[in-house]
Amino acid sequence: MKNKLPIALSNRHIHLSQEDLDKLFGEGYTLKKLKDLSQPGQYACEEKVDAVGPKGTIKGVRILGPVRAETQFEISVSDAFKLGVKTEIRDSGDIDNTPGLKLVGPEGETAMNKGVIVAARHIHMNTEDAKKFDVKDKDRVKIKIEGPRGLTFEEVLVRISDSYALEMHVDVEEGNACGVKNGELVELI
Repeated sequence: MKNKLPIALSNRHIHLSQEDLDKLFGEGYTLKKLKDLSQPGQYACEEKVDAVGPKGTIKGVRILGPVRAETQFEISVSDAFKLGVKTEIRDSGDIDNTPGLKLVGPEGETAMNKGVIVAARHIHMNTEDAKKFDVKDKDRVKIKIEGPRGLTFEEVLVRISDSYALEMHVDVEEGNACGVKNGELVELI
């Protein structure tokens, strides 16, 4: 099917640095894999933390592994209101000048000084997929969603790496707004 790719809805989650993992779970702690995710080498962990903002708390935020160089907490717009943080839609990894909050784990807590974002919608693809779709890394494309609540997503970031599997990611709020489900095929237009 020409120009079709699968979509996945992403719920709130956190990527931790080893430093923050140590503060929350104890020195030298290693994450325990719960299940593999669609992107090679990425996995949901058994561990969860609580996120504490100026106005509220979200308990049981799933950690995704492996550890990263910097801690990043990906939330929805509704989560930002609940927590009382003023964040922006950002490309994953673009965390400079973003808000932070407090994380609480079983062995301690840590204050993030940055890293809370609403992740921008994006597509992961490898170089072969990029040739097929005729796109380059960091292109912005449009994606058409069919159905009774169909819509067109604009400004969808393309991320290309040979370590990626073909899949578009949107947050749960965006997915629910158009009635799309995990694994459905959407069209790059």
